[in-house]
Amino acid sequence: MMEQQDTSTARCARQVRVRRAGIAAFLVGTCGALVFFAFFPGLPHVIDWGAILVSLGVGILSRWGVQVWVKGRG
Repeated sequence: MMEQQDTSTARCARQVRVRRAGIAAFLVGTCGALVFFAFFPGLPHVIDWGAILVSLGVGILSRWGVQVWVKGRG
């Protein structure tokens, strides 16, 4: 019975770690892409809907990549 509880607790802790890493990666990816569009020389310094959608896409891809990396690591 105790082994089952330990396994369940370990699985829950792992899911929490993966979720937190995914949230952090999404925020960093989204903010990083927005900063790129806002300050990169040569681009118009206007954040439009296209830049917002691309930034959200970058955030989603970075979240997915970090979750795959964290799940595969341990």
